[in-house]
Amino acid sequence: MDPLEHRSSINTPFGAVEFDVADTAILVVDMQNDCVSPDGLFAHGGIDISPIQAVVTPITQVLAAGRQAGLKVVYLRMGYLPDLSDTGAPHGPNWSKVHGPIGVGETVVLPDGTTGRFLVRDTWGTRIIDELEPEHDDPIVYKTRYSGFFQTELHDLLQGLGIRTLIFTGCTTSVCVESTLRDAFFRDYHCVLLEDCVGEPVGHGIARSNHDATLLVVNVCFGWVARSDALISALGNVAVAGM
Repeated sequence: MDPLEHRSSINTPFGAVEFDVADTAILVVDMQNDCVSPDGLFAHGGIDISPIQAVVTPITQVLAAGRQAGLKVVYLRMGYLPDLSDTGAPHGPNWSKVHGPIGVGETVVLPDGTTGRFLVRDTWGTRIIDELEPEHDDPIVYKTRYSGFFQTELHDLLQGLGIRTLIFTGCTTSVCVESTLRDAFFRDYHCVLLEDCVGEPVGHGIARSNHDATLLVVNVCFGWVARSDALISALGNVAVAGM
């Protein structure tokens, strides 16, 4: 394939954004059992997971198209050490504001009758959901804060893969996705947020939700917002050019 045939563009409300298949990756943020399953941490903590479940199908479609076109796929997942020593100070905001109150580390009976612990590494809750199961060579990065770049190997991994453009999917729109996207912007990645592939429980259902606020600020300041069908169409054009 000629180098020019790797290039395409995605239509967005703020104009077209060009990307090169060779240096673009799809980032799947926190689509794990604890965030998506009715038996997971979010549901246990009273968080409405329906907006997150609604993006599973479009993400599945994006991953299929992306893999077919040769895009890398990188997964992030939230997970702590069994002794919770990496959650931060006992009275620090990472613990006291969110994770402690919703039950991180608590023991739970799992759907198969076994027991596990919420948001603890290498357990059922931190496993990527079956519908979006990683392939054997897909990188999976654990994180302990909202941003996937905070004290993780993500940046080095992406640099090693030659990645310059990131396509964002996952949950939640205004928290882990936006935090990671902002940090990506600060590291000079071109960021594209797929609005129908990110879910947001906070403010869901109000006239102007946190999801909407993130879409606006990303479009204006941090990158581009597009829909999954625009990306899939762009990837299809790349595939046709390479035939």
